[in-house]
Amino acid sequence: MTTSEQLFEKAKTLIPGGVNSPVRAFRAVGGSPVFIKSAKGPFLYDEDGKRYIELINSWGPMVLGHAFEPVEEAVREAIQHSFSFGAPTRKEVEMAELIVSIVPSVEKVRMVNSGTEATMAAIRLARGFTGRDKIIKFEGCYHGHGDSFLIAAGSGALTMGTPDSPGVTKATALDTLTAPYNDLQAVETLIDNNPNQIAALILEPVVGNMGCVLPEPGFLEGLRDLCTRHGVLLIFDEVMTGFRLAKGGAQERFGVTPDLTTMGKIIGGGMPVGAYGGRADIMNFVSPAGPVYQAGTLSGNPIAMSAGLAMLRHLNEHPEVYTRLEETGSKLAAGFKNGLDKVGLPYTINQIGSMFTMFMTDQPVTDFASAKTCDLPLFGRYFQAMLKRGVYLAPSQFESLFISTALTDELIDEVISANEDALREAL
Repeated sequence: MTTSEQLFEKAKTLIPGGVNSPVRAFRAVGGSPVFIKSAKGPFLYDEDGKRYIELINSWGPMVLGHAFEPVEEAVREAIQHSFSFGAPTRKEVEMAELIVSIVPSVEKVRMVNSGTEATMAAIRLARGFTGRDKIIKFEGCYHGHGDSFLIAAGSGALTMGTPDSPGVTKATALDTLTAPYNDLQAVETLIDNNPNQIAALILEPVVGNMGCVLPEPGFLEGLRDLCTRHGVLLIFDEVMTGFRLAKGGAQERFGVTPDLTTMGKIIGGGMPVGAYGGRADIMNFVSPAGPVYQAGTLSGNPIAMSAGLAMLRHLNEHPEVYTRLEETGSKLAAGFKNGLDKVGLPYTINQIGSMFTMFMTDQPVTDFASAKTCDLPLFGRYFQAMLKRGVYLAPSQFESLFISTALTDELIDEVISANEDALREAL
């Protein structure tokens, strides 16, 4: 029995399911989860000392690879002055100034402790600002575990949601409307059927939580137009895409500016942190400037702010990072396609920059319904075959991969070779 297996058996007696976040349990792919001991650059190392090439990067924020030296140095310097104050610091102001200068939609910003906190606060703010109760979200988009987001669609695009988790009230479900991703007509119908009742529409501008799914041409622009015409606030959840698909996130890349934006771990260099920001007139509704209450003792934590400043300043000053991410993502996707063609396996690959997913289906994947056509047992066998070859993938078909600049050309070739061998084994 490996050390990871021993730890998992012990963890199951102490922690629900043996993990502190469900996908880590490997239930979607079989086997026991790998317990990670350390990471550096493009590599993870487990408790038994096995090395893995990293293709998740803490679910997105490690754009520059693990333990990037300037970020480590910033943390070492900051930690000398204590870990938390629960009071304002210079670093919070510097971080806010940097985010405002980079992200197109953000005129003011509030720091929080996670992406989930950011999305929950953004929805509350939208309701307080508009005086409306309902929101629209898309099937397959994940915005954290806030009650408003744990709603599944019914049998049709326009059906009221029902709670997808015990503990979510029916009243909350009734205020959450769902539509298929990339279906502009469904959104328009929802707005028409609920006149002057919808506070906000929230979405991942590029989805990472049903696998990587791209917006079809005109979709984001159409949402912007609908929201503007009907007084609905458009919220981009850029917890995954922010500072990754472009310096200013997906909104910069696609040229569509939302009213509010949520951000995640990357602004803490991978540490537990998040933020939400947007138009000044909306953000001025947040307490103590306005009536919408939101607070947090650890918000703007000085250690996390120091790490995030080092990360974002590097990205801001080195545009070549994004050129490298584009090249790496494209090379990996092309290599995976070549391997799939060689073994004769039907597939779909969705890729944009350093985000991509290989779907085990021959259908185009444009929404949650098409993503669910994948061969999940085949993906599970493939995942285990890649893990055996030292490549660490997301342990679910319905997650995007996230590439870092630490991945060298030699390692890319190694991953491409492992992919072809793993596909043959899985089949």
